Amino acid sequence: MNNASEAPLYRNPGAAIEDRVADLLGRMTLEEKIAQLHAAWLKLSPDGNHQWRVADFAQRTTGISIDTLLEHGLGQITRPLGTHTVDPEEGVRALNELQRRMVEETRLGIPVMSHEECLVGLMIKDATLFPAPLNYAATWNPALVEQVGEVIGQQARSIGCHQGLAPVLDVSRDPRWGRTEETLGEDPYLVGVMGYRYVKGLQGEQRDLLATLKHFAGHSASEGGRNHAPVHVGPREFNDVFLLPFEMAVKLADAGSVMPAYHDIDGIPCHADRDLLTGTLREKWGFDGLIVADYAGVNLLYTHHGVARDEASAAAMSFNAGLDIELPGHECALHLKEALARGEITEDTIDTIVRRVLATKFRLGLFERPYADPDKVELRGEGASRVAYQAAVESAVLLCNDGTLPLNVETTSKLAVIGPTPNDPLALLAGYSFPVHLINAGEHAGAAMATPLQALRARFGDARVVYAKGCDVIEARSQGAPVYPGDVEMDDAINEARASLISTSREHIADAVHAAKNADVAVVFVGDLAGLFQSGTVGEGSDTDSLDLPGVQQALLEAVVATGTPTVVVLTGGRPYNLGGLEDKVAGEIMAFAPGEGGADALADLLTGTVNFSGRLPLSVPKSAGAVPYVYNHKLKSAGTPIAFHFGSRYPFGFGLSYTRFEYRGLECKQHEVPIEGGTVELQFEIENVGSRAGTEVVQMYVRDRLASTVRPVRELKGFARVSLEPGVRGKVTMTIPVDMLNFSDEHGNRIVEPGEFEVMVGSSSRDIHLRATVIVVGDGARILPRNWRMLSASSVALDETMSQPDAADSVVAS
Repeated sequence: MNNASEAPLYRNPGAAIEDRVADLLGRMTLEEKIAQLHAAWLKLSPDGNHQWRVADFAQRTTGISIDTLLEHGLGQITRPLGTHTVDPEEGVRALNELQRRMVEETRLGIPVMSHEECLVGLMIKDATLFPAPLNYAATWNPALVEQVGEVIGQQARSIGCHQGLAPVLDVSRDPRWGRTEETLGEDPYLVGVMGYRYVKGLQGEQRDLLATLKHFAGHSASEGGRNHAPVHVGPREFNDVFLLPFEMAVKLADAGSVMPAYHDIDGIPCHADRDLLTGTLREKWGFDGLIVADYAGVNLLYTHHGVARDEASAAAMSFNAGLDIELPGHECALHLKEALARGEITEDTIDTIVRRVLATKFRLGLFERPYADPDKVELRGEGASRVAYQAAVESAVLLCNDGTLPLNVETTSKLAVIGPTPNDPLALLAGYSFPVHLINAGEHAGAAMATPLQALRARFGDARVVYAKGCDVIEARSQGAPVYPGDVEMDDAINEARASLISTSREHIADAVHAAKNADVAVVFVGDLAGLFQSGTVGEGSDTDSLDLPGVQQALLEAVVATGTPTVVVLTGGRPYNLGGLEDKVAGEIMAFAPGEGGADALADLLTGTVNFSGRLPLSVPKSAGAVPYVYNHKLKSAGTPIAFHFGSRYPFGFGLSYTRFEYRGLECKQHEVPIEGGTVELQFEIENVGSRAGTEVVQMYVRDRLASTVRPVRELKGFARVSLEPGVRGKVTMTIPVDMLNFSDEHGNRIVEPGEFEVMVGSSSRDIHLRATVIVVGDGARILPRNWRMLSASSVALDETMSQPDAADSVVAS
């Protein structure tokens, strides 16, 4: 290495980043530039004896030695602690050894960036296990979601992670899709608000950890809810529904990275779509971060999509479109010299991309602080556990209750806990949690966390709780199917049926019936076991063709309900399921999604009334798979016929009950006419807790455009607030909506607002509307919005004429 007196400009931390980049780029060979454009997927070792991580879906064969691969440097290292089970301190030492090699043994000493999955917590051994993103959204509490991001970000920094592959901003459109559990629901505004707050929390004020927005874009609208399938959406719907959350996260939270999706739209794969990656993201929105490939997404351009002839062409196609780094490995990027020789890419284009990569590394401070301290790894703590519990308790949704809930700990003499999931900690976890991810890697999957059965026994006592499993969802967890459509010849995939892992045995249902008959109340836990690529019933690659409970769980539930014992259903998992007509026969139903490590105590506290329900559905529960696609913000003609019995949702978007009741009254509109330029709709109304318990209502504001130049949805969410009230207390809620938020896309892709009448609706769900008003937007014609248009509504509440509550997790949250 050079002496300090001879240090080149790029090693001067006081120099401007653009000058450091220019100096370093000018010193680099073509091989050193290309090395910055890809990652390596290795099993790292503290002694430097690193091994390949070989997988069927990515990095099948290496064709190059590790020493040769690392000779010229490296852009990123893929999941150094999350690739396999390793003690975190040992993993940091191994990462430091790789970093030492990059800094001390390569010619220019360029440090490597490290990325990890972090959607539901850092996906490594011993990290806090947070609830699923559906739970985040079900809290309707952006401040709490930001806290979740902060905790995950702190844990990521402690292991030397520089980029987290989250959040998922796909807008749910078909719950049959296995990745529904990863979404923040079906409304683009709710997804955008929760998503940008997660990004703010994860990145922190210094933006020294990059969040990664994925999957850009429209991935959730795949044919039939099938993973990777093509997406068929028009440009207006694409912009208004699927791009909006990404635009919000880029502009409101300065997101550091974006990951394109696997699918194609109208025949153009996202990884090769220059209009999307460069035209929209960089040029139109002003995004200045890194675009990183989804794993093997570049490779798929020639192996599956068939739009590139080989690895070199695939690399050229992606990097020309706007990609910065190939993940998880190097399969295509190493062929860029061949693409360059064939004229498929220019060195100027490569230089432009390398500048962005180097600028990011300088901005993150990697050259000055390349190593993590293994003695300061922090993955657990009371604060993190409290946030995980709070996210679980605020996200459970009470769908129905005949008065059986809350359960009385003092007077219940016998409680039957029944079902395949209450004694399985994995049933509380989403697919991108580390224990579940291990299943498909062929490693042992365990989770040292409480189960609902244990939590209920702790409250009622062992003697008063009887447990009967009744059936299994999956009898033995094992690796699943091939990862990508195309990894198996299509004729083979169609003609050779794969045996399902889902259990069909009913031999233990009689035990559950016996337990229920001898109990005061039966609490039946049913739902999913998350697992990737058909190693579970939900998760990436674990799609379904039905919204019936997997396996024989419906038969179990029917048998328990038939005993006449009041039956409460607790549904956990990654998508909404129907109860086959039992919704009118059960005593209560709770949708808890995948509540994470705090889920057991959260559910026990909610069931016994220690805390009140405040979660609201972030997506509708379609009546059946035949009702799909169904979302609340559909077009008027979506039902197809005047009365379509299969259309719609029993429990709609935004719905949820609690142990108290709220009344709405007195809607006042401050201005019935607002200007199209800079105008704001301001509404006030009263809400009162008319029940006997303290509770939190989620107030929701919807808007309908009565006359527009294109067909508009029947209603769209534009604002919301959590309002916490003691019994008998009233609050005056003020909600403001910028006129900019009444926009939609025109034929040129511009966001426009048109003058005219808008119906404004206040309700407790998208169906349960309590107050209405009409507002007229006044202007001479349609207004094209500027780049930095006003994207957020705001809300506040005054209790008994007092000051407004602050924006906090336990009070009103501005949306």
